[in-house]
Amino acid sequence: MIHPADLAHCEEAIRTGSLSFHAASRLLPDKVRNPALALYAFCRLADDAVDLNTEKRAAVLSLGDRLDKVYSGTPLNAPADRAFAAVVEEFDMPRTLPEALLEGLAWDAMERRHATLSDVYAYSARVASTVGAMMCVLMRVRCPHALARACDMGVAMQLTNIARDVGEDARARRIYLPLAWLDEAGIVLERFFDDPRPTPELCRLVKRMVADARRLYFRAETGLPELPLTCRPGMFAARHIYAGIAGEIARGKYDSINRRAHTSTAQKLWWLGMSSAQAALSTVMPRSAVLYAKPLPEVAFLVEAAADRKPDENPWGEGRAGSVIAALATLEAREREARRWAQRRDAFEPLQRRAI
Repeated sequence: MIHPADLAHCEEAIRTGSLSFHAASRLLPDKVRNPALALYAFCRLADDAVDLNTEKRAAVLSLGDRLDKVYSGTPLNAPADRAFAAVVEEFDMPRTLPEALLEGLAWDAMERRHATLSDVYAYSARVASTVGAMMCVLMRVRCPHALARACDMGVAMQLTNIARDVGEDARARRIYLPLAWLDEAGIVLERFFDDPRPTPELCRLVKRMVADARRLYFRAETGLPELPLTCRPGMFAARHIYAGIAGEIARGKYDSINRRAHTSTAQKLWWLGMSSAQAALSTVMPRSAVLYAKPLPEVAFLVEAAADRKPDENPWGEGRAGSVIAALATLEAREREARRWAQRRDAFEPLQRRAI
């Protein structure tokens, strides 16, 4: 599907540009990892084309042209473009998803600021949840509930980025924290840009952002058992590695001005091992009711674009009869899960007694 030389180029781009994803991707099967590398390489190319370019608006327009070429089957003669075009064709990637990413980059080019947390969610949906939804497509997962939880993870990751980079952004006179939060804390934006400091008021805002990210990581985790079994270790790893950055921000007392939180190789290795074990357990653990929570309003358009049905559509039918059948089917599925778990527990009890 992807030429080996193009794939090697994509992997090198991810190895140097996104250490967390590169580490987590090692646990994915090749049939998902290879197109995922192509996907991330194209997204990294798009992000860098805007972030590292002084002519940001022209860069976004150029990316729009490149995306047009990808979807017309005549990609630019560049490794990331050719690889992404192969992915689009193979997986029937909904165009709404990469277009939403470009919209988020356009917001960056316009130096758009976000008045409320909902506005931050809307931005995060475009620059991060789009990738989560596209990853589901690569895994052949089109269940709206799984897609909603993947979008939760994207928002959580972006909130983590925002909390980690407050100082770096401020020195570039950028702000991604909700402006309403700054007003409530009595922080005057231009004064903060002139002299960024980790004041108690600012650290409380960073803490608030980290807390919201953690809430969404827990919501997102309930969707991981809906993924193919071979993909779960890599996705559990991505969840834990990125949440680990949030943990490092907390350990630094939410000072994102004088330090930039990062995780060590040893930590990543630990999370990789833990994720493999957690993925194995997910085959016997009952599903969480949180899985069925409605998507965040800001990501609902992504879920609809990628899903095989609308998020609120009942696959068992419409009306009262459909609701009853759905409830009975859910109970039956949970009963099966409980029986499987009991059988696994009974099988382990003799081994535990022997060990004692």
